[in-house]
Amino acid sequence: MRTVIVYESQFGNTRQVADAIAEGARQVSEVRMVNVNDATPERLDSADLVLVGGPTHVHGMSRPETRAQAQRIADADDNLILEPQAPGTGIREWLESGPVLPALVAAFDTRADAAKWLTGSAARHIAKRLRGHGRTMVIEPGSFLAPDNDIDLSEVERARDWGARAARSAIETTGLDYARRTI
Repeated sequence: MRTVIVYESQFGNTRQVADAIAEGARQVSEVRMVNVNDATPERLDSADLVLVGGPTHVHGMSRPETRAQAQRIADADDNLILEPQAPGTGIREWLESGPVLPALVAAFDTRADAAKWLTGSAARHIAKRLRGHGRTMVIEPGSFLAPDNDIDLSEVERARDWGARAARSAIETTGLDYARRTI
């Protein structure tokens, strides 16, 4: 099984969750992580499963305006460092561009430490867009607290488990049992 994780991250939280998801998926799959700005058809063409994730901004996926706001917040706070590719393309725009994706997909997000009905969920919106592209979700969308808010690292462990379950579900869905190989 070959898995590609496409992620968007502003301050590194979603990248950290994507790293944990990748660690879990590596139990049964070869994994490649790709920032959304580098998610070209060539980087996805060998994937059997694509996991797509981003931060939750204003109850959904980021927008150019919310990414610009993240830049202003980072400029005003010396303790916040914006990811190098953060001001670029977001998951929303990437999905609107109609990327070529395999049949099997899953969605995840990071959010603030509050009830989901207060924060919203980018994963729910990502999943809706992926299904709109005719893709099959292999697992329910994963929504994880941003690691900055994850004092006991339980969310990182939960993300690791979610990644393993997503990859196993894809294998079960296809009946394929690929030998481990580099992608």
